[in-house]
Amino acid sequence: MRNWLLPEYIADILPATARQLETAKSSMLELFRTAGYELVLPPMIEYIDSLVAEGDDSLEMKTFKLDDHLSGRQMGLRADITPQVARIDAHLLAERTGVTRLCYAGSVVHARPAGLMSSREPLQVGAELYGFAGIEADLEIIRLALATLDLVGVQNPRLDIGNIAIFRGLAAAAGLDPALTRELFAALRSKDAAEVALLVQGVAEPYRSAFVALPELYGPREVLDRARSRLPSIPDVDQALGQLQALAGALQGRVEISFDLTELRGTAYHTGLMFAVYAPGWPDELARGGRYDNVGRRFGRARPATGFSLDLRDLLRILPERDSARGIRVAARHADAAAGEIDALRKAGEVVMIDYLDESAAALNCDRELVAGPSGWQIVPFN
Repeated sequence: MRNWLLPEYIADILPATARQLETAKSSMLELFRTAGYELVLPPMIEYIDSLVAEGDDSLEMKTFKLDDHLSGRQMGLRADITPQVARIDAHLLAERTGVTRLCYAGSVVHARPAGLMSSREPLQVGAELYGFAGIEADLEIIRLALATLDLVGVQNPRLDIGNIAIFRGLAAAAGLDPALTRELFAALRSKDAAEVALLVQGVAEPYRSAFVALPELYGPREVLDRARSRLPSIPDVDQALGQLQALAGALQGRVEISFDLTELRGTAYHTGLMFAVYAPGWPDELARGGRYDNVGRRFGRARPATGFSLDLRDLLRILPERDSARGIRVAARHADAAAGEIDALRKAGEVVMIDYLDESAAALNCDRELVAGPSGWQIVPFN
C-alpha cells in the first residue's frame, strides 16, 4: 500500500510555493484592511445545516459530510466560506446595525472538483459587505475585486456582468412551477438555446419569447438596450436592467465590460447582480461575486449583502517568486554560547541556522556565519 499517495485533486504545497501563496494572501488581506474590511476566521467544520441552505443542490454536492460523535448531528467540511460569514454577521455581530465589512482567507474542501484542473482544496480569499442595498456597494466590491487581481499582476481583466433577478422575475411572473424553473435554469446556465425553446413551448407570452431571447442577450453595453426591447417591462426586470446600466456608466473606460443575461453561475443564495473577472490566457474566471441579499435570514437576521471571492491557487503561475532569505550559519558547537546573539538576530528578522552536519553554504541557504572573534561574536561571509 502506497500510503504516501494523496487523493485525486489534492496536493501538498511545498516551501517555495507556500511562500508565494502566503505573501500574496497577506498582501490581499492588507488591501482589504485599508478598505475597512475586518478579518474573520470561521472554523473548517460545523453543522451541515449552517453550511448548506435547503435547496442549494450545487453547494450540497460539493460538501463532505460526517457524523459528530459528540452531538450525533451531521457536520460538514466547509465548501464555501460565505455562509459562515453570513452567520457571523447575523448572529455574532448582530449588535451592528450599520454597514459591516468582513474579509477572510482560508481553505475550503470540495467533494468534487470544479473542473479538470481544479483543486479540491481551494484557498478561498474574499470580502463581503453587509447592510447596504444600493448599487454603490456592488460597485465597491467590483472595484475591490479588480484591485485585488491587479495587486498580483493580472493584466487586461475583463468583467462579465449579469443579474439573476431577471430570470427569477420572469419565472415568477410566468408562474413556472419549481420543476420547470430548475430545468430552465440549468438550460440557460449551459446556454442551450434549443433546450430553452423546447422547455418553454407551453409558457404564455410575452414570457415564452423572453426566455427564448435570454441566450442571445450578451455582449457590450448595447445589449442592455436590446434587452429593454425584448423583455417584458416588469419590476424585477426593469430594476435589474437599471442596475446593470448604472454599473456600465460607473465603470466605463476603467475595465472592459460585457453583459450576459444568462450569467447564472454561482450558488442558490445569489439574488441579483452577479459578476466574474476573466483575463487573457486564463480559461476560467479568476474571481467571482455578486449580491446575496437576506442570506443571513436562516441565522436570524436578513440583510442586504454583496461580495466576491477567488481561489488563490488559481493565480499561482503569476505570483511573484519569493526566494527564501539567505541566512546566517552557526556551528552547532557554538549554539549554546551564542544563544543570546542568536535570539537577538532572529528578533531583528534574520534567519539563523544551526549547522549540525557541517553542511555547505548552498545546502543551508546561508551567505554569512556567526563566529567568535577577539571582541565577541561577529558575522562574516560564509562560502
